Amino acid sequence: MRFLFDLFYLLAGVALSPWLLWRGVRTGRYRQHLAAKLFGRVDVPPTSASTVWFHGVSVGEIHLLVTLVAAFRKRHPDWRVVVSSTTDTGLAEARAKFPDLVVIAYPFDFSWACGEALVRVKPAVVVLAESELWPNFLAAAGERTIPVVVANARISPRTFTRMMRVKSLLKRVLFRHVTAFAVQTEEYAGRLRQLGVGESRVVVTGSVKYDGATGERDTPKGRELQRLVSREPTASEIVLVAGSTHAPEEAILLGVFAKLRATFPQLRLILVPRHPDRFTEVAELLQKSGLPFARRSQLTEPTDAPVVLLDTVGELGAAWGLADLGYTGGSLDGKRGGQSMIEPAGYGVPVVFGPHVWNFRDAARMLVAAGGAIMVKSAEELEAGLAGLIGDPARRRQMGETARRLVNEQQGATERTVGVIAEVVD
Repeated sequence: MRFLFDLFYLLAGVALSPWLLWRGVRTGRYRQHLAAKLFGRVDVPPTSASTVWFHGVSVGEIHLLVTLVAAFRKRHPDWRVVVSSTTDTGLAEARAKFPDLVVIAYPFDFSWACGEALVRVKPAVVVLAESELWPNFLAAAGERTIPVVVANARISPRTFTRMMRVKSLLKRVLFRHVTAFAVQTEEYAGRLRQLGVGESRVVVTGSVKYDGATGERDTPKGRELQRLVSREPTASEIVLVAGSTHAPEEAILLGVFAKLRATFPQLRLILVPRHPDRFTEVAELLQKSGLPFARRSQLTEPTDAPVVLLDTVGELGAAWGLADLGYTGGSLDGKRGGQSMIEPAGYGVPVVFGPHVWNFRDAARMLVAAGGAIMVKSAEELEAGLAGLIGDPARRRQMGETARRLVNEQQGATERTVGVIAEVVD
């Protein structure tokens, strides 16, 4: 079966090569770490210690792994930890978050690349964050009797519907090679069981993302960002952070912001696109909007520009620490399933998001039900929701406190997940 997947990947690569080449030239993607990705030639120093391999596909999953890796190292201080990521931004963030660990590029799902990478890393167990399941990698791990744990596992309704159509195939090529699924909710566990995963391999642990929502506002990164955007704790200005946005949300947000600022001149916006390769595109959009703005990457002195484009990686948490209210992206156009509203909630930020949040459906539902967040369905509702919060400081504080309390009540999944990994290792 793995040779069929190899052939499929090769044919797909040939078909997509013009687009990949254009994208690589335009954005710089796909050109780094080719030996590791194409052939599995990862650079891992030899060791006599047992090794665990943690993988997160991109920046969001790397952030999720921070608390998980720390808890694992506390329980197993004599183990060597290797962390991998698929994207260039994920690798950069992994190196920043884990400066004392081995960080490698995750191989493309060719059988030879996966096999070579596993031979070089020699893991006693592999831990995959959320839903990063590739058939050849899992088969290669199975051939070498390497257990695989999926941490913080989830299956969205859309993904589940598609998976049910090829249930028997998935059971053969994916699920049989996974030793344990540590899932976020009982609902996700039920979906896995319907897909044929045995009861003994599914454990409900809760979401690790709640444990990563520390809510610490007074940090070195936060202080530096605060200095540059000229926001003092006693200032009258109100900071709206729009985090992890996608197209066309930036255009919608800028239109809404311009209208709101006409009524609330003290309002400022920190805009944080989800993908770094869109920073220039969003800067051009800001230029066309006529709104005065500053790019964070170019700031050396404080700015009083109404809009700050946060075109750096790894500072979204610091931005949430400055926020009086927030918007979480990927939630308005129905294509992406939303970005995490858990992090801003942990900071006590009253957050607004669109209706398409299936990636975080449970968190969104709980926050809205508790009164810690607002769900809107359109640009008009977004404007009205933000205006209501801007004009009512007491409501903002109450919503923020409710959101923070809910996040604190949900914590504890990290230790339960590490317990699942420990059982597999034992």
